[in-house]
Amino acid sequence: MKENKTVKNESITSRDVDFAQWYTDVCRKAELMDYSSVKGFIDYLPYGYAIWEQIQAFANRKFKEHGAENVYLPCVIPSSLFGKEKEHIEGFAPECLVATIGGNKKLEDPLIIRPTSEILFSDMYKRLVSSYRDLPKIYNQWCSVIRWEKTTRPFLRGSEFLWQEGHCLFETEEEARKNTMDMLEVYDSIGRDLLAIPFVKGKKTEHEKFAGAVATYSIEALMHDGKALQSGTTHYLGTGFAEAFGISYLGRDNKLHAPHQTSWGVSTRLIGAVIMVHGDDNGLVLPPEVAPIQVVIVPIRQQAEGILEKCHEIADKLKSVGIRVKVDETDHTPGWKFAEWEMKGVPLRLELGPRDLAEGKVALSKRYNGEKLVGSIEDVEAEIPALLKVIQEEMYQKALAFLQTKIVDVENLEELKAALEKGGYARMAYCGEPECEDAIKAFTNGGTARCIYKEEAPEGSICPVCGKPSKIVAYFAKAY
Repeated sequence: MKENKTVKNESITSRDVDFAQWYTDVCRKAELMDYSSVKGFIDYLPYGYAIWEQIQAFANRKFKEHGAENVYLPCVIPSSLFGKEKEHIEGFAPECLVATIGGNKKLEDPLIIRPTSEILFSDMYKRLVSSYRDLPKIYNQWCSVIRWEKTTRPFLRGSEFLWQEGHCLFETEEEARKNTMDMLEVYDSIGRDLLAIPFVKGKKTEHEKFAGAVATYSIEALMHDGKALQSGTTHYLGTGFAEAFGISYLGRDNKLHAPHQTSWGVSTRLIGAVIMVHGDDNGLVLPPEVAPIQVVIVPIRQQAEGILEKCHEIADKLKSVGIRVKVDETDHTPGWKFAEWEMKGVPLRLELGPRDLAEGKVALSKRYNGEKLVGSIEDVEAEIPALLKVIQEEMYQKALAFLQTKIVDVENLEELKAALEKGGYARMAYCGEPECEDAIKAFTNGGTARCIYKEEAPEGSICPVCGKPSKIVAYFAKAY
């Protein structure tokens, strides 16, 4: 067992030289996406979309364990309907794309391309729900949304992005709040068990919560450059949307009630998180659970007798135990293939040459740390799945160790600013008021409260901004 001495891929900018350019290089060179002809929109290429399919499959299983059913609603919202929920429209109006012409005629009621679908679901539920027997409604849809962003970056912030959005109705506040927290745990498991990403999670402050929500919760990932990335949110919406849209049901007491509503969503931003948490100067590094290709088999001297046949035999054995595998039998040199599959982040490379074949062995290389191993051809069905599980756990522990070294406790604005300039999370007690959060953001050049660490501040602690008693302790960070 030895460390890989692979030379840095010179087609990728080093992370520590220009992290933003490194990110763009990886997105392009790993063939995850391409820029479309419309500014702010991207083409999802097969390899990038395959990662999204893995996320979808995992999330769908989890959602359905909690009773969710998939639906699909229209992509347009009449302006007259959009204006019914005032707080919501104030939050999204600046980002909306509006269609004003249809069939060469000016529309009397312009259509807003959905930035999110609370309004569409509320309008639908008004027609579907009339009795407590109709509840709960736990619906989810996979779709795209349009938000006319001024500044865009592939997967992280785009004028259009792919996501899922759950929108649910319940009889009681207790049921709705439980759904909100259950989905937060589902999202945490997507990070831990699929993406090998440890999240900081918790309730958003009043200043940072979703427009129209009673309470918002988020999962926050920490990138290699020390910035946070909000990677998913769940919301308890109370009865506000239901009341605005006239959704009511006849309760068990024969009286009319407004149902309690929740919403929750993750998007292709998770792909960006995977790139920035695990990637290195040679490109993408994918955890085995989310990798479209978990093992790539590279034949050495593939024209030699029996080499390609044995490679395909090994691939068939691995496929039979559920491993996603590819044999690279292109006419490129082995060195070119190594660099290419390293760029694409395939978790495990298996090499087979004439000497290996004669000895009944295969050479193995872990992508995330370059570690070299030797395996048995006879035992690949048992050894490889076990090794992939080890790689998944090792990648999670590596990311967790990085996160833990990037969390510090601070007591005043100067300490907070210094901590955020170094990168990572700083936990600080303060009063929780929006005005003080605005002051903190200005003083730290962009630091924001990512989520609440403790909903009770230490006794006697004072807000470093206004001098009033502190009420909460929050994670602060600079964020994407």
